[in-house]
Amino acid sequence: MKAKPEKKNANTKADADGLRVPALVMAGGRGKRIGMPVEKPLLPLLGKPLIDWVTDAAKSAGRISEVYVVTSGNTAETEKHCVERGLRVVRTDAKGYHDDLKQAIAKTGIDSSVLTVSSDVPALTGRFLDRVVLMYEKNGVDALTVLVPVEKRKKMGLSVSSVYPFGGADYCVSGINVINGKKSADEKLSERAFITEEIEAVLNVNTLNDLEIATKVLTQRKNR
Repeated sequence: MKAKPEKKNANTKADADGLRVPALVMAGGRGKRIGMPVEKPLLPLLGKPLIDWVTDAAKSAGRISEVYVVTSGNTAETEKHCVERGLRVVRTDAKGYHDDLKQAIAKTGIDSSVLTVSSDVPALTGRFLDRVVLMYEKNGVDALTVLVPVEKRKKMGLSVSSVYPFGGADYCVSGINVINGKKSADEKLSERAFITEEIEAVLNVNTLNDLEIATKVLTQRKNR
């Protein structure tokens, strides 16, 4: 089923009585495009590994109940780092994003809706993630995916990857989704798309140039 666009909702405050979901931070990929010996989730950004920006945002979200980091043999140092920080870690077989996701859901025993997020979106905030979960809850669909206009990333000088054609235009996949964990193995899901130009979703780090831009953006945010 084709995804339908979702309008942005101004309500960013998490409702204590609303849906709360576990989060899977996907950190098992090779990160070949970075071209660095260090595992991509551990790349330093303003003195803090990429993955820490994401897990800290997830832990601060009112609508996220618990946080798991999904690793693989590709990211053994990332796994060690997360364990040392007291995070729950789930190791998968690195057979690809969707296979790893299914395996992580099975290993954790998640049988509810779950938020999935890449470990390379450092501008994320808990408030933004709360809004994503709220949109998912209000729409009553099996899956909500967050998309970013290709032109927005190009305008910022960011790399373009994982293009997702939708409604006659191309979008970049942000790596942020909410899905029904019970139906994660199904081929057909009812979906909606949240299309946004907000920096929380736009700033996805795939190359060293992306990392440089992220450093500038987050420095400016810090100095406001």
